[in-house]
Amino acid sequence: MGLRILTRGQVAGLMTFADYVEEVERAFRLHAEGKSLPPQLMHVDAPGGEFHVKGGGLLLDRWYFALKANGSFFGNPAKLGLPAIQGGILLFDAENGTPLALLDSGEITVQRTGAATAVAARHMARADSRTVTVCGCGKQGRIQLKALRHVLPALTRVYAWDASAEAIQRFVREVSRGLEIEVTAAENLEDAVRGSDVVVTCTPSRAPFIRRAWIRPGAFIAAVGADSPGKQELDADVLAPPTAIVVDLIEQAVKVGELQHPVKAGLVDARDVRAELGEVVAGRKAGRAGDDEVVVYDATGTALQDVVAAVAVYRRAIDAGIGIEIDLAT
Repeated sequence: MGLRILTRGQVAGLMTFADYVEEVERAFRLHAEGKSLPPQLMHVDAPGGEFHVKGGGLLLDRWYFALKANGSFFGNPAKLGLPAIQGGILLFDAENGTPLALLDSGEITVQRTGAATAVAARHMARADSRTVTVCGCGKQGRIQLKALRHVLPALTRVYAWDASAEAIQRFVREVSRGLEIEVTAAENLEDAVRGSDVVVTCTPSRAPFIRRAWIRPGAFIAAVGADSPGKQELDADVLAPPTAIVVDLIEQAVKVGELQHPVKAGLVDARDVRAELGEVVAGRKAGRAGDDEVVVYDATGTALQDVVAAVAVYRRAIDAGIGIEIDLAT
């Protein structure tokens, strides 16, 4: 069997969002149970953008390893008509080193990022949450809203905010179609956040725009945008006690997540993190201690999500006879 190559369109047709949620939850649980290879992260700045390289492995039916390299160039859509994020995932059999598949990473990255928020919200947001503010009205903002609606059926109102007024209006117009919930532009971000049970931030911002005083008791915040040095969406004191902090991976969050800023300011340190998401999923630690507690989920994106999604897509592709195979060794 050779290396199976799958395009973005082929990947997109193989998994539902619900599939991604269940696979990502399984990945975090396996990590908490010690059934993972230590995830690693590399960040490289480039002219006009940056590269993220993530690698890690999981024990599924056997050991697998995946290496993902993504280029993040947020000026691409406006300047070149290209996606802001492009890349690939190389999947290996981790028991003998055989390369199994090369997959476009765009679809997997979007879906698995939203899926992690769904898993976190399932375990840490209040089940009766009714109002959400989505900060960031691009592709990731859409999948984040889909993720929240997947696990929080009581949601009835959405506020949309973005640095671009055009992006907000497009989001409101497109997302409102077919939904039985109210989607409106957040004319004043402070008012929207103050009135929200859930806040999700998924922007490339390098300056904070969410203030601690705005956050209502019991709110759940999914901080998704900060995944490299310097990125920031929340004021550093948002994560200071008594806020409960849950992260995907502590080592990554301290270096490149929202947590990097309060750590540098001396407001918190790694010992103040309540849990990693896997520990919450596995029932080893509590995500939320009470209805009035503010919980922040600091999501940096992990190779655990990439490998479990890549394996699931790869298996489905084989079953469906999708993709082409080449032999790298010839």
